[in-house]
Amino acid sequence: MKKKPAFLRDDLPHGQAAGQAPVTNNKLGGPAGAEPAKIPNEERNSTSPHQQSLTSPPLSWPAPLGEKAFHGLAGDFVRKVEPHTESDPAALLVQFLVFFGNAAGRASYFPVEATHHFSNEFAVILGETSKARKGTSAQHVRRLFERAEPIWTQDRIVSGLSSGEGLISEIRDPTEEEGGSADKRLMVIESEFASILKQTERTGNTLSVILRNAWDGTTLRSLTKTSPLKASAPHVSVIGHCTIEELRRYLTLTETANGFGNRILWTCARRSKLLPDGGNLHSEAMNDIGVALADALAFARSGREMKRDNDARALWHASYAKLSEGRPGLAGALTARSEAHVVRLAMIYSLLDRSEVIGEKHLLAALELWRYCEQSVFTIFGTATGDPVADKILHHLRANPAGMPRTDISGLLGRHQDAARIDQALGVLVQHDHARCERVTTNGRSAEVWFASAK
Repeated sequence: MKKKPAFLRDDLPHGQAAGQAPVTNNKLGGPAGAEPAKIPNEERNSTSPHQQSLTSPPLSWPAPLGEKAFHGLAGDFVRKVEPHTESDPAALLVQFLVFFGNAAGRASYFPVEATHHFSNEFAVILGETSKARKGTSAQHVRRLFERAEPIWTQDRIVSGLSSGEGLISEIRDPTEEEGGSADKRLMVIESEFASILKQTERTGNTLSVILRNAWDGTTLRSLTKTSPLKASAPHVSVIGHCTIEELRRYLTLTETANGFGNRILWTCARRSKLLPDGGNLHSEAMNDIGVALADALAFARSGREMKRDNDARALWHASYAKLSEGRPGLAGALTARSEAHVVRLAMIYSLLDRSEVIGEKHLLAALELWRYCEQSVFTIFGTATGDPVADKILHHLRANPAGMPRTDISGLLGRHQDAARIDQALGVLVQHDHARCERVTTNGRSAEVWFASAK
């Protein structure tokens, strides 16, 4: 049986090579026999207490990506780079796919009823700390695309979004008064994605709705009276970097409910190893991959309607019910667009193979990557409902297994919530099977006592 590369071994801890201590550096110029560097426990295993939200259990990291996700050219890239970087293979892979999907443009598409799915995607790389090497992984991807698609890399990658109007302006249609952009591709990289989350909460800010429409590929419009803007046929992709603490703090129930959050591939990433002297990846080592990438981009831009072969169609039918199944709580809302993400990812894998037919191997790769993204969401939000009052009550119910009278629940909220709001929050907990109520009689009087459900 062919042995998997060490970083793809499902039976090994993340970043550990077969038969080795968690981290070694000898292959990259470290002295022979040197003591392997070790990732600090607080970075490898869990967040520190101040990073945990009220309802967040200790992190149970997603199972490492299986080998199927590293299919084709994307996998070749990760295998080439991985030994020479502290970046997480999952972060390298996801960002490579998003970069390709944008550079490919919208000439190729996959039809689903009246909807055309294009290859643009949104992804946010999430680290437990600020040292998860999220930005480093993006730099490796960008360096490769500078070889294969230099003009796009120079002109169509931007950062610093603050409003929907600003985004539209970058790809606006030309008018009689002023020029516009003939190239509708736009790759947005936000190293501080929390700033976008904060911008979307400002009154009157249109960034959230514009980003949602951009993911869908529909015409973008700004209807301001002074300077109305329009961008037809947009092809916008987003890569964000964010700590888990920031995401928990700034992703609001509004952004979850309105569909912005479930248009994103949330991807957990952590430092895979320590390389005190950096990597040793020579530029020539990427020549073959750069040439193959340029060929794949040219193929994708030639334009085609994608379709599945018989094996992929059978696998899609077998997977569809599970993908379409609704999940409760905040995590369920953030993963509610699973079918669309899998369609787009499978199309990207197929285009990288220069195939207009999505095969079983392309769909298997997409399903495995989606599995990791879905587990990332449940890692971060667990049983959180998205209702801040309900989540706070649940935290205290779990800390009091003997139960809490309704009067105590009102007290812990500091009397800042009225009875109707507390009823609503308790109803959310019952709806998600997180809590139950019992009537207890003491001294002839009946009291309402609440318990966290055993799970």
